[in-house]
Amino acid sequence: MSDFVTVVEVGPRDGLQNEPQTLSTTLRVELIDRLALCGLPVIEAGSFVSPQWVPQMAGTDKVLAAIAARPGTRYPVLVPNLQGFELALAAGANEIALFAAASERFSQQNTNCSIAESISRLVPVAERAKAAGLRVRAYISCVLGCPYEGNIGAGAVTAVCEQLLQMGCDEISLGDTIGTGTPADASTLVRAVATIVPITQLAVHFHDTYGQALANILACLDAGIRTVDASVAGLGGCPYAKGASGNVATEDVAYMLDGLGLDTGIDLQALARTGDWISKQLQRPNNSKTGVALCHIND
Repeated sequence: MSDFVTVVEVGPRDGLQNEPQTLSTTLRVELIDRLALCGLPVIEAGSFVSPQWVPQMAGTDKVLAAIAARPGTRYPVLVPNLQGFELALAAGANEIALFAAASERFSQQNTNCSIAESISRLVPVAERAKAAGLRVRAYISCVLGCPYEGNIGAGAVTAVCEQLLQMGCDEISLGDTIGTGTPADASTLVRAVATIVPITQLAVHFHDTYGQALANILACLDAGIRTVDASVAGLGGCPYAKGASGNVATEDVAYMLDGLGLDTGIDLQALARTGDWISKQLQRPNNSKTGVALCHIND
């Protein structure tokens, strides 16, 4: 198994869309460019969801046009449907991300349709993307728990994974949306899904609501995972648990991976400065313990 771990930076999309403040296009571009200079290989640049529903992501086409794209860095964007895909394609996107759920009630609440209907809507999007030569990533929400249904069984997750794999998704990110998972749960799920999807095509996406995110990532690394989603400064709250932490902080993940002797290509000092900067722009606390510590040491 490779000693390199790909850290997928989701702060500029998943993080910012769950922050109450809407950043200007200029600041979003600066955040992405700063993250690229930190050595992050994949940076989620935004989404083409209707601004009516996610105003924080308005103008993603302008963001894509303005970023100083680094050679070798990937900039995926989330698309919900064919209309969003066409907008992403016109904006020059070369990688898209799709969204599904492992919980029927969550799917109904978020997309107003069943899991089966949601998957059927994604099939033509994936087909168009593959025909256009775009890489396709997929997120599955609620893989370890749902705010409406409680625990989610591994069978429900693997069933969705199998359909996403069949439609040509290059990578599937398993998301613990409400952050209730524990290391044993996470490891068991990854091993179950890996019987359907090659481990090299799996990623994990943990929220830190119960303080389990780093432990869960460690358990999944032991199970063979080598792609991890994270958000600089822990951007983004948990919309289903008022006041709770959201995404695991990229700085904390990078520090742990470095301590394990795993390579990420990330400049941790530069990343800590970026986390400090964006926290100040948003006028919010920095939710990365590593980021706060490093910035304090360097003051």
